[in-house]
Amino acid sequence: MTVHFIGAGPGAPDLITVRGRDLIAAAPVVLYAGSLVPAEVVAVAPAGARVLDTAPMTLDGIVREMADAHAAGLDVARVHSGDPSLYGAIAEQMRRLDALSIPYDITPGVPAYAAAAAALGRELTLPDVSQTVILTRTAMQASAMPPGEELASLGASGATLAIHLSIRNLARVCRDLVPHYGADCPVAVVYRASWPDELVLRGTLADIRDRVRAAKITRTALIIVGRVLGDAGFSDSKLYDPAHAHVLRPTRAPSK
Repeated sequence: MTVHFIGAGPGAPDLITVRGRDLIAAAPVVLYAGSLVPAEVVAVAPAGARVLDTAPMTLDGIVREMADAHAAGLDVARVHSGDPSLYGAIAEQMRRLDALSIPYDITPGVPAYAAAAAALGRELTLPDVSQTVILTRTAMQASAMPPGEELASLGASGATLAIHLSIRNLARVCRDLVPHYGADCPVAVVYRASWPDELVLRGTLADIRDRVRAAKITRTALIIVGRVLGDAGFSDSKLYDPAHAHVLRPTRAPSK
């Protein structure tokens, strides 16, 4: 028996990995975060499977379901949105499973920031513009940010920022970042990336809050900040530059 933590991807049912889909299709017990994972993702569960939406459940209740399945020798597909390594709350579940000696594994998924970049038609790292992407969030009612991880501190890097779980804190986000990026810095807000009702809003740190308020977006949105979203010029990558030699493309043919 194994508990399989599975990343369902950002929302579109066909963006789950083949491995993740196959694990769900074989699992007699399926626990999924219904507030973020569409029912179509777990519809492949076998007939008669115990399928539970964990959105209204507590950690104790979720672990109890896993323990009951373990006692019965039944595999569990524990399905989380996006990639479970990011804000997936799986660490606390795995800690409980370790204490109960219940085996588990993890299947990664397409993260929300990757789906948002696809929706924007943008690369998040560009030569001369940004070679770093910071995945972060801000603190509201959730856990506090550790010292040194405040948004104003991270923004000093000038890196591309993918800010999760912060759409209701957008005013503060903009206020903290303007000193580092400038009020004209491009910003995109992607609501429910890859879902049928996906919505993309583009603006700047100066006006994105007004655009979001007008669209009445209050949850399930990712904020992307950085000059990579603009039309600034950038150099071609050295990867395919004919003057750039590497082991797979030497500058001259090897001697015979």
